[in-house]
Amino acid sequence: MNSACIRGKWGQGEPTPERPVRPGSGKVNDMADEHSSGALSGIVVADFGRVLAAPYATMLLADLGAEVIKVERPGTGDDTRAWGPPFADGAATYYLSVNRNKKSVTLDLRDPADLRYARELVRRADVLFENFRPGTMAKYGLDYPRARELNPRLVYCSVSAFGPGAGADRPGYDLLVQAVGGLMSVTGPEPGAPTKTGVALVDVLAGLHATVGVLAALRERDRTGAGQLVEVNLLSSLLSGMVNQSAGYALAGVVPGILGNRHPSIAPYQVFDTADRPLALAVGNDGQFAALCRALGVAELATDDRFADNTSRVRYADELADRLGAILVTRPAAHWDALLTPLGVPCGPVNDLAGAFELADRLGLGPRAKVESDPAVSVVADPITLSRNPIRYRSRPPLLGADSADVRAWLDGPAR
Repeated sequence: MNSACIRGKWGQGEPTPERPVRPGSGKVNDMADEHSSGALSGIVVADFGRVLAAPYATMLLADLGAEVIKVERPGTGDDTRAWGPPFADGAATYYLSVNRNKKSVTLDLRDPADLRYARELVRRADVLFENFRPGTMAKYGLDYPRARELNPRLVYCSVSAFGPGAGADRPGYDLLVQAVGGLMSVTGPEPGAPTKTGVALVDVLAGLHATVGVLAALRERDRTGAGQLVEVNLLSSLLSGMVNQSAGYALAGVVPGILGNRHPSIAPYQVFDTADRPLALAVGNDGQFAALCRALGVAELATDDRFADNTSRVRYADELADRLGAILVTRPAAHWDALLTPLGVPCGPVNDLAGAFELADRLGLGPRAKVESDPAVSVVADPITLSRNPIRYRSRPPLLGADSADVRAWLDGPAR
């Protein structure tokens, strides 16, 4: 089976005669042929995830060579298929962003026949991902205790918003967790103006933590032959991901507040106005600060008692910002970038996404990648580089149910 042969736009829709599958249907588990170069070649992932955290994690596994079979509701599919604009060729770019390299099968878990297919998929999978509300999978007999009975080698990853305990009944979306988890309390232009981040950062953090947990569990299975339950929740992922801010409270009892674009522990580490657009200046040590001062023609600031070391600079951050800001506003951001970057002073203009992609292209980072099945299609590149097992972009995100017939034929056939 190979969804790469599916043609047409990235819209929704069940399989039709116009969307053919490769001859030899039913060979879903023949990963050794199709994914032989992938580090996770031969790993089958049953992806019951939806929206962002779990699909992001399963896409990373798919990029690494795993065979990911995405289970979706008939007719509607993953919620993100409808989350637009923007759209590309009729499909929501939100959905497209986290679902490449996957197969799509539609199963109605309330239907006994479809539930039988779901259980057989669990029996054959190496990994299962789900991020339903706690208790949902249990309704269908697909929770971890019963999945383990079907498949003792299964690595079962459950992603929730607030964990399986007292927070199980709380609905959770990224914005909500950013609010109650403290991220908005330290993000914003000024005190009293809490602001969410411009992307669903908590979902991404949870997806990354889930991926690490699953890879560790697979390594343990290599040693012992036994699978296990991996649990990740958004709130805990956020508290871990807030690193120094969380540690400041946990270890020193400090409740941080909003500093705008400044840093609570480093100065100058903020955004300054220039003659044309904002410039980020991220000075992390005394040597960088001395180089900055020399370049700006104020070398004496580096020996001023108020600014001679980082602790002092943080204490007098307002005075320092005023001195530097009065100079930086006199020239364009590109001037300061060209002057300071060669001196080892971390700085750069505040780009929009077009500027960010242009920078990545200029640096040779390859921020876009071509899909093997359709070289006319580009996707955002995976940031991981492996020297022996390079990332492959085998197929575009699947049409809803595009692989249903193939997956069902495999599940009806003999298990290996």
